[in-house]
Amino acid sequence: MKLRRLLALFLFFGLAFCAGYVTLRPYRGFSGEAFVDIRRGASTLEIASDLASAGVVRSEWPFLLLRLIHPRSVLKAGEYRFDRPVSPLAVYHKILAGDVFYFAVTIPEGYNMFDIAETVSRTGVISREAFLAEARRGERIAAFAQGAPTLEGFLFPDTYRLTRHSTAEQLVGQMLRRFRDVFLELQGAAPSATRNVLEVVTLASLVEKETAVPSERPLAASVFRNRLRLGMPLQCDPTVIYALQIAGRYGGQIHKEDLALVSPYNTYARAGLPPGPIANPGRASLAAALSPAQTDYLYFVADGQGGHIFSKTFDSHSKAVASYVRGARRRASENGKPQ
Repeated sequence: MKLRRLLALFLFFGLAFCAGYVTLRPYRGFSGEAFVDIRRGASTLEIASDLASAGVVRSEWPFLLLRLIHPRSVLKAGEYRFDRPVSPLAVYHKILAGDVFYFAVTIPEGYNMFDIAETVSRTGVISREAFLAEARRGERIAAFAQGAPTLEGFLFPDTYRLTRHSTAEQLVGQMLRRFRDVFLELQGAAPSATRNVLEVVTLASLVEKETAVPSERPLAASVFRNRLRLGMPLQCDPTVIYALQIAGRYGGQIHKEDLALVSPYNTYARAGLPPGPIANPGRASLAAALSPAQTDYLYFVADGQGGHIFSKTFDSHSKAVASYVRGARRRASENGKPQ
C-alpha cells in the first residue's frame, strides 16, 4: 500500500513537472514575426492548431492542457502578434487578456480629411486614396447633418485602433460615431443653440483653424456670427487654403491673387459660410460654435504672441494690424531675416 502511494506521488509530481516544463518553456518556430487571427467562436482545438501551425507553440497539447486546467476562462477573438520566443502559458494568458495587435492612430484637432488620409496611410493598412474615397461620402452623415457635401468636419479627432484588416469604411464609421456622441452631449448642454448641425460644424471648423487658444474660441465664434448677421464676408484665410487644397494648388502660402479664387469655400470672394466644414474640429471648437460669446467684435488679428487682438471697429482693427506688422518686422530684423 505504501509503495503504491509512493508510486502515485512519483507519477503525480512527474506529470506536474513535465506539464510545467512544456507550458513554461519558451518556443519560437517562426522567423521575424507571426500573426494568429482567432475567429469569434473558434474552439480551443482550432486555436491550438492555429498557434502550432504558425510556430507559436511546438504542438497543440500544452495549450489544450492549459485549457483543461482553466475550463471556465474565456479566450478572446482577434489578431495576435508574436515577435519573440514565448511559452505556451504566456500565449494562453495573452489570448485570455485579449491583448490583440493594433495600430494606434492619433488624429489631431483641426486636421482636414487630406491630413487624416496622409496620417492613416502611414500605417500601411489603409491607403490615402481609400480613406479619401470614403471621406467624400457625405451621404453617410445625411441623416444627422443634412446637406453635408462630404464627411469633412465629422471625422472626430481622437485616437483610433486599426488592425491589419481594418478598412476605410470601418475607420470612418468609428470616427462618425465618436462625433455623434460628442456633438449630442455638447448640444444637450446648449439647449438654445441652433439645430442646424452642418452650420454649427462648419463654423466650428473655422474657429478651430483660426485659433489654438481655448479662451479665444468663443470670441472667434462671436466674430463670425456677428459678421454673418450683418452680411459681412467672413474673410477667413483658412477657407482660402482649403479651396486651394481642393484645387490642388496650395503650396504652403496664400498669395494676393488667391483671395480672388473662384470657389464656394473662399470666404473672401463669397459671402456667408462655406458649403461645409474645412477641417475636423475638436470638442472646444464645437462648444464655441454652439454657444458663441456675446460680443460686438467684428475683427481679429494675430498679436504675435500666439493669441489675437479682437476689435469692434475697423479703425481699431487697422491699428491692431499695424501693430502686428511692426512687431513682425522687428522680430524678423532681430532674427536676421530679410524684411
